[in-house]
Amino acid sequence: MTSPFRKARGRIAAGVAGTLVAALALAGCSSSSSPNTSATPDAVKITANTAAPSGDIDSVTWAVYAEPLSLDYAYAFDYPDNQVLANVCESLLRLNPDWTLSPSLATSFEHPKPNVWVYNLRQGVKFHDGTPMTAADVVASMKRHMDPAVGSSWADVYKFVTSITQTGPSQVTVTESQPDSQFNLMMGSAPGVVESAAYLKKAGKNYGNSTGLVDCTGPYKIDSWTSGQSIQLSRDDAYWDKDLMAKNKTFKFVFLQDATARVNALKSGAVDGSFMVPTEAISQLQNTSAGNLYFGLNTAVNSLIISNLKGALGDLKVRQAIMAALDRQGMTKAATGGVGQVSNALTTESVWSGASAETTKRAFADLKTYPLNLDKAKQLVKEAGAEGKTVTIATAPIGNDFNIVSQGTAAALQSIGMKAKIVTVTPAQYSALFSDPTARKGIDLFYTNWYLSSPDPLEMYAILQTGQFSNYADWSDPTYDKIVNQAIKTQDPEARAVLSAQAQKITNEQLPWLPLAAGPMTMFLGKKITGASPSVAFLYYPWAATIGKR
Repeated sequence: MTSPFRKARGRIAAGVAGTLVAALALAGCSSSSSPNTSATPDAVKITANTAAPSGDIDSVTWAVYAEPLSLDYAYAFDYPDNQVLANVCESLLRLNPDWTLSPSLATSFEHPKPNVWVYNLRQGVKFHDGTPMTAADVVASMKRHMDPAVGSSWADVYKFVTSITQTGPSQVTVTESQPDSQFNLMMGSAPGVVESAAYLKKAGKNYGNSTGLVDCTGPYKIDSWTSGQSIQLSRDDAYWDKDLMAKNKTFKFVFLQDATARVNALKSGAVDGSFMVPTEAISQLQNTSAGNLYFGLNTAVNSLIISNLKGALGDLKVRQAIMAALDRQGMTKAATGGVGQVSNALTTESVWSGASAETTKRAFADLKTYPLNLDKAKQLVKEAGAEGKTVTIATAPIGNDFNIVSQGTAAALQSIGMKAKIVTVTPAQYSALFSDPTARKGIDLFYTNWYLSSPDPLEMYAILQTGQFSNYADWSDPTYDKIVNQAIKTQDPEARAVLSAQAQKITNEQLPWLPLAAGPMTMFLGKKITGASPSVAFLYYPWAATIGKR
């Protein structure tokens, strides 16, 4: 659903000086008022699916930029976790590469009352240990998100749920305290995962870690998890969906945190593929004979999260000044390898699937553009009385884009009469910023690549309501809350999209987060394999099963 963009740890020490020089240039030395927008480069061709395999292949080795923190679906909140979990565990619904929902462990659902969802379960499905999936397993799996002792990262999805009950041999009914248009849309991602109730009890506190593993219903089962090195999967020959039977016998995820090492492994053929290639290596991977680089559908926006509104950033004029001081076009080009485009919204058009073309167009066309204008930015800072005040930016040695954004933002602040302090933390500490309030103490800004997990922009705007878990700075706007509450209760997708557009416009003007850029998902496939889609749906769709012999 949401995540820091925890890319591989790069060779930071060797690149800091050059990055700083580039960032200072990106901050802008001009008071130009030219529009700060860009178009997706012509060289970026979005691919829906790669060519179908010519046959099965014995094994595939896949590079991941970091080891999963957990394979417990209640905590799977990041790219490494979910790209593994998507292949071994399944949800009630399936989120497809084109970002549509279709039946999965539930063959259908009913919506008899505005606050009631009924799921009719697929029969004949077995967990990897051979035991049948039952309605009791579904109830137990869903209820974990509501258990304070579990502390699910997805608890907000269940915030209106009052009961989850078995209402038939293969039926589960969810009742809510009010209508919630978002609940069913999230059943294609981690909140809808089904695990064996018996296995949850057996594994206990070790569930989802390298010792306890998982026992779900996907096309693969986990053979082993060697901490710090790899996770090995094998095909489940008893898998229920014959159309998605894995086209490879074994699939191995290897953890390559160093960006250079990961790129070299792809170019040499030591690994067969990877998602989210280092942006600084895009040109290399486009011009190698070792395989092909693809660009696919994405739902993520690069933003600066404001985590403290009690300091200088509590004044809207200061937030507006930062937006006017950032050369977002130059920053985007440098940080995304030339494949991104400036964004003035916190969502991408790809998630507005329930909206008409006109509503979607208006939702983005009506936004403030924040062109580069240092003179205006300096004036705003002066009006706010913020000259000389310090903004603390958290960063980590994770990827080139982290350096560019943090250094560029610091330089922009300095160019308009403010001070900037960059605090560098470990990748693990950076991840904690998204879940632990104590980790954010003293931090004003930090960078994210925030993806959505459902085909609806309201998922993004609901998290910025007053008091929500991911509203890190406790931003509050009564008008905004009222609009979002109304949208949550609105079942018609088009009517809901109109309300979401109003929420999007408010965040664009009030800037609780500072949007920077959006770009396509990247995927590299070595010359031996084909079949996978480069869509960000790899977080929830069993994509590894589609890979076979080229």
